[in-house]
Amino acid sequence: MLDIRLLREHAAATRAALLTRHAAGQAYDSLAHDIDTLLALDERRRTLVHTVQDLEQQRNELSKHIGAIKRSGGDAAELQRSVQDLKRALEETRQELDAAEQDYHDLAARIPNIPDASVPVGAGPDDNPVVRTWGTPRTFDFAPRQHFEIGTALGILDLERAAKLSGARFSLLRGAGARMERALIDFMLDLHTREHGYIEFAPPYMVTAETMRGTGQLPKFALDLFRLEGEKPLYLIPTAEVPLTNLHAGEILDECTLPLKYTAFTPCFRSEAGSYGKDTRGIMRVHQFDKVELVNISAPETSYTALEEMTRAAERVLQLLELPYRVVTLCTADMGFAAAKTYDIEVWLPGQQCYREISSCSNCTDFQARRMNLRCRAAGGKPRFAHTLNGSGIAVGRTWIAILENYQQADGSVIVPPALRPYMGGLERITAAR
Repeated sequence: MLDIRLLREHAAATRAALLTRHAAGQAYDSLAHDIDTLLALDERRRTLVHTVQDLEQQRNELSKHIGAIKRSGGDAAELQRSVQDLKRALEETRQELDAAEQDYHDLAARIPNIPDASVPVGAGPDDNPVVRTWGTPRTFDFAPRQHFEIGTALGILDLERAAKLSGARFSLLRGAGARMERALIDFMLDLHTREHGYIEFAPPYMVTAETMRGTGQLPKFALDLFRLEGEKPLYLIPTAEVPLTNLHAGEILDECTLPLKYTAFTPCFRSEAGSYGKDTRGIMRVHQFDKVELVNISAPETSYTALEEMTRAAERVLQLLELPYRVVTLCTADMGFAAAKTYDIEVWLPGQQCYREISSCSNCTDFQARRMNLRCRAAGGKPRFAHTLNGSGIAVGRTWIAILENYQQADGSVIVPPALRPYMGGLERITAAR
């Protein structure tokens, strides 16, 4: 949630920065309308607050006057009727204020974060500049296949039975394929806890609507979530960012304890609303996938340094697995709702002959902290909103895909990356399953 003072005091600059998040079109016009409406609602609720305060002051002064008249034996009937009129006006105005406050907060929850000044202005993925590349894509002496062809031929990926069990966009891993998924999870968690200083959690996979609101999934992305009906409705998490970042919702943290660096493996559940027709083959875009997540809660002054460190930590996974990749800065129109700045790490997939996203690392500044009232305080100082960051450390399923495509052999087998072999019981090569 934005600091409304930015829109009040720097309306033109803030509005212009927010509008760079959309190219010209319906989304741009909708955001422009929402910003203008939010400012109008803010003005209305402030006016109503002053009206309520004035009415309360008039009522209190009249009540004191009535008391004085009664103590002196006078007739205060007319003034008492005036007090009743003021009470009715006060109740009506309070109802108007409650409605205005609700409208304001509902709309404010739908306004995205302001892009950092360092974020390139652009209209979409084609405007994302490459920051750096690592590794050289392998040259094949045969036509490289895509992951679903390799996995199916080896008997370690069964999309047909997955569809029988759950429908489209689910995966079923078997044998060495399932073991490699588990090995990747352990490998990533060991790396981030031992080398990068993250504390591991095993959080719930179901959370409340309030928890979803805290990180910005609700209300804007309700259609992307799986909602579970019950006595108290819960949501399946789309990422471990949601429970990890909300761990300190409503708290005031001592700044000497920051940064807090948390990691967790969880399955992630996404309806992929609006993505129909994209990545329909294989397991690039599925409703349930595994991910190791990184979360950092930082003091405002250090959050952009923390973003660089988090991105490097995610890159380290790919370096150790010897998978070529590049890092891009997302332009304004390609960033996520809560992010002020995002780096995407894109791994090379020879079967597709292109780079594909495998990790996103974002600084959300104080946007999420305001939504969940997460603050920090230095010794002797006043509480202020902390900065929150999150990143994939990394997407396990897409790493599985990248290994199959980059380590595939002409005979159909797949070499296990040396760094992963200790987690695979020493297995060096995946061959066709019986």
